[in-house]
Formats: sequence, structure tokens, C-alpha cells
Amino acid sequence: MAQVPQFDLVVIGSGPGGYVAAIRSGQLGLKTAIIERDDKFGGTCLHVGCIPTKDLLLNADVLDYFKSGKEFGIILKDFALDWQAILARKTKVVTKLSKGVEFLLKKNKVEMVRGVGKLAGPGKISVTDPTGATTDVLAKNIVLATGSEARMLPGLQPDAKTILTNKEILALPAIPKSMVIIGAGAVGVEFASIFERFGTTITVLEMLPRAVPLEDEEISAELEKALKHQGIAIQTQAKVAKVAKTANGVTVEYAVGDGKPQAVEAEACLVAVGRVPNTANMGLEKTRVKLERGFVKTNGFMQTDEPGVYAIGDIVADSPLLAHVASMEGIVAVTHAAGKHAEPINHLQIPNCTYTEPEVASVGMTERQAREAGHKIKIGKFPYAAVSKAAILGVREGFVKVVSDERYGEILGVHIIGPRATETIAEAVMAMRLEGTVDDIAHTIHAHPTLAEAMGEAAHAAVDWPIHI
Repeated sequence: MAQVPQFDLVVIGSGPGGYVAAIRSGQLGLKTAIIERDDKFGGTCLHVGCIPTKDLLLNADVLDYFKSGKEFGIILKDFALDWQAILARKTKVVTKLSKGVEFLLKKNKVEMVRGVGKLAGPGKISVTDPTGATTDVLAKNIVLATGSEARMLPGLQPDAKTILTNKEILALPAIPKSMVIIGAGAVGVEFASIFERFGTTITVLEMLPRAVPLEDEEISAELEKALKHQGIAIQTQAKVAKVAKTANGVTVEYAVGDGKPQAVEAEACLVAVGRVPNTANMGLEKTRVKLERGFVKTNGFMQTDEPGVYAIGDIVADSPLLAHVASMEGIVAVTHAAGKHAEPINHLQIPNCTYTEPEVASVGMTERQAREAGHKIKIGKFPYAAVSKAAILGVREGFVKVVSDERYGEILGVHIIGPRATETIAEAVMAMRLEGTVDDIAHTIHAHPTLAEAMGEAAHAAVDWPIHI
């Protein structure tokens, strides 16, 4: 009789939460395995999420520079998009990074197992490999990192070119002439920003009162203004009633508020209305693991109610569905499982990033949240229009907004819309992590000319007076 493999820790799922957890487990000297159902390691983020999307956004940024060549003194007579070359570069980047993940797993002595993992009793996992054969694996600790899938509207099924999710849109046979995007969260507005610049006529329908509804209200308003100026039609408070395929693509029926039904036709429809956790058919029903709307409930150390079972990433209740959050949750879970000192995540210090043009980034409380929490606040704002580096880059829109406590200068939140916002936000996250104040940022010398100067000026605006406006 074959001996059942035994490990100190087994991770189910190899996304940015799972593979980071496995690597850290190996670094801590634990005998570790990672189980992945797909034929490649790296998960949604690497293969059909963050990485390929940002690669396409770079293509769109490069195209913007070509279109603005005359402004920069470069005369470009003939240029055109090569969609197949764009897809080939995306695949090249993803493949390279995927191989990098496998290299790091091997380097840290993590055993890679291909198959579908399912809990089969205390400390036991049943793995069904691609051939259908099933084997058991034993583990002292188990980390669930199975991620999420795109939420689909009732009655719809994605296909290769008409009804799309984040997966299908990354492999379209051609750039569509028109597209309806249902949902104006990060995924929706990012793809709107990409394909509008690729020449697609874009209509975005959002059920809530504003785009990127999790962001500060001023950020939402500024982004909507910028996207509309670029030619993207955005309709908020729009409730979709029906999506139907036609001979030429798709028709989407919707109503704004209590208004009359309207319809918009397009070649393709992207459904970007959220994510569904992959917690079904995992054997959780025979454990003490508690679910909330399909998401797993954990404590600060990512422990579930089932002894020895942790959960991280998109399947965790009340946790942002962000790759960098999953990675840190993986580190917290594994460190705790190894009996080492682990620090729970502070959810007020998690950066949110949206890679549109202009970019959006934030950390901490919005202005409304700070006021509702009872803080007496002071706001500092500074526009990129007054930043030298932004002028050099040809950027004339966006701002940095700092929300601080008036009494002690505590940084409650920072909200940015503008060039390289997703990079600049790191300073605010670090300042909040170190319990810095707006005075600390204001008196930090920021190199000139840089976009980071806007952060210093916004802090000055919250403390006393900004210099350059």
C-alpha cells in the first residue's frame, strides 16, 4: 500500500496569496506542498487579471504618446495597432512571470501538485489529478487560497467575442468597434480606459450613483469627468434589465432610476459586476469553517473555526479582493501556523489602485467616512496642474487629497487621481504604517522635479499653506 504524503503545510491554490504563502512556508523550514487545478501556477492575477490587464494599459499609454507626438516634437506619419502583436507581448510577459513563480517554489523546496484539492477530513486533502485519479495528502496545517471567479448576470454565459468577463476580453480575436461595460468598479473602468484608446466606442453602465464607488466622492467625480472628456459614455444609477445577443453583437436594456427603459447596442458586452468566491465543492460542509455569502470567516491571523485550516485572499469575508492583500494574508497565516510572531493586517492601511488614465489610488478613510466616524478633520489638496513634473509629462488633470485629524494631524486617508498615482500612494501607506502625521509628510524633503511633490504640497495644505498655488 502506497504511503500517504505528509506535510507540515499544504496550500490549495497558487495565486498571489497561495504561492506567497507556500514560499514563506518553505523559508520557515516547513515541509510544504501547493496544489493547483490549472496547468500553470500564478492564479487569476497573473494569467487573466492584474498582470495582463496592466500590460494592455501600457500599450494604451504608448499609443497615447504616439497620438501626442507633435506636442513632444516628434512627427509620426504612419502608425497603427497590431492587436495580435499586443496579445503576443501580453502572453510573453505572463509566461515569463509564471515561470518565475515556479522557479521560486522550487527554490524554496515547495512540492508542486497539479489537481483539484478538496478537504476530506481533519488534516486530510483529496487531490484529483488531470487524469481523474484521486490521491490523499496529509497536512498539519492547510491554507485555502482558491480565489474567485467573475460574477455573471443571471441567464448569461460568457463566450469568445460577445459576452465577456475579464478572461474572454483578454483573448478577443479582434478589437471590437463598440462595447458596453456593465459595472464601473476598477475592472470596468480599466477596460474602458484600455479599449477607448484602442478605438472602441465605450458605454459604461453603473447601478450605483458614481463610478469607482469605493473611492472618495471627489475622486469619483474627477475620474468620471476625465473619462467622459476622453469620449467614454458613463451612465450611473443605471439598472440593467436584459442583455440579448443579436446578429451584430449585443443589445443591453437598462433604466436610469425610475426612468423609461433604454437600450444600447454594441459588438461586445463586458460584465464587470464583481467576483464570486471559489468555495463550493471544497468539502467545507463537513468542517467547522463558517461561510458568509460564500466567503470564509477568519480571525486576524486568517484562522478559520476548523483547527489547522486557514483561509486567505478573495475567499475571505470582509477582505478586499486585491492581490497584494492576499499575499500579505498568506504571510500572516503561514507565520502564525509556524508558531512565529504574526501581525494581523490593518485594513485602514491597504492601498487601493485603479490603473485607468488618469490613475486612481487611495488608502484609509474617505472624507465622508472620516466625518461619519466622528473625526474633526482638515483637508489638504494639491492639483497636478501646479506640479512641474506633471507639466513635463503633459498632464493637466488630477490632484492629491489628504484627510487628516485636525487636533493631532493624524493621517486618516490619502486619495490621489493623476499620473503614477498607484506608485505615489506608497508614501502615504508608509507614513500611516509608521503613525506619521501630515506635519511629517510636509517636512519631508521631496525631490524636485517629481510627481511626489504633490504629496508634500497636499500635506502643507492640511498643515498651513501650499507653496505653489
